[in-house]
Amino acid sequence: MKLLLTWTFLVFTATTVFAQANATTFQDVEVDELYSQQSQPELYCMALNVYFEAKSEPLAGQYAVADVVLNRVNDTRYPNTICEVVKEGPTKESWKTKQFPDLQESERVYNPIRHRCQFSWYCDGKPDNVVDGDAWRQAQTVAYKMVYADRYRGITEGATHYHADYVSPKWAKTIQLVGSISTHIFYRWP
Repeated sequence: MKLLLTWTFLVFTATTVFAQANATTFQDVEVDELYSQQSQPELYCMALNVYFEAKSEPLAGQYAVADVVLNRVNDTRYPNTICEVVKEGPTKESWKTKQFPDLQESERVYNPIRHRCQFSWYCDGKPDNVVDGDAWRQAQTVAYKMVYADRYRGITEGATHYHADYVSPKWAKTIQLVGSISTHIFYRWP
């Protein structure tokens, strides 16, 4: 009996150690990235937006979110780069730098104003940590294919806006409905 318990304990311990060594963590996500923020900053911004806005959506929904970002980049009413579009919204200076009047402008820190950004995940007050490695790699693939291969480009027929189907923003009545893909409803300027 003692030998059986010892053997069971050793097998359980070895299995646990093996499982922990192979577990996917945030650090593993960085290692398994298709590209990094430093190597491809615009693609990285697009991938973050796809990940946080549509990671639980089917592929068509993920491509649609990426298409809206590119439609905005090409529209003169919005910023000219992917990162500027994704991070668009009012900001305020951090209290950590605001208290130093002689601080250089380049050293000041500005944060997005909560719930006022174009894409809700960017200023919802939650940490923007990638925790699902498979969904992150999928988002990076979608971003790459949209930007460099024009894969599914135009899937939203020129939409520059979208929202989840469980909300009713006031602006939705002022622009043209395009249609819906999965749980998002898409719109464009008339």
